[in-house]
Amino acid sequence: MKFLWTTIHVRNMEESLKFYQEVVGLKLSDRFNAGPGMEISFLGEGETKLEIICSEKFKGFNPGNGVSMGFKVESLDEAYNMVKERGYEIVHEPLQPNPNVKYFIFLDPNGYKVQFAEQS
Repeated sequence: MKFLWTTIHVRNMEESLKFYQEVVGLKLSDRFNAGPGMEISFLGEGETKLEIICSEKFKGFNPGNGVSMGFKVESLDEAYNMVKERGYEIVHEPLQPNPNVKYFIFLDPNGYKVQFAEQS
């Protein structure tokens, strides 16, 4: 078995694509209409992707507290400063649970938790 993608539902495709491309650094690999009032985009390189769905049916959704996505960064300090400068809500200040990893958590434009982590 092979993990293919994680799907999130978003309120605004353009705002979400801008966030995941400019802040997270994912590349758009595919984007298409999937029927009336629905658009799907895939981001990322390699085997595992992030699937973003924007649909008129899901405009009032709640992203929930149990979902978070982690992304590796080269410099946690630089990533933290960039996220703060862009005004995204930081929900967990930098933490180092062990000597090999430190991370912080912030919210994407739809309220999903995003972790930026530096690993040594």
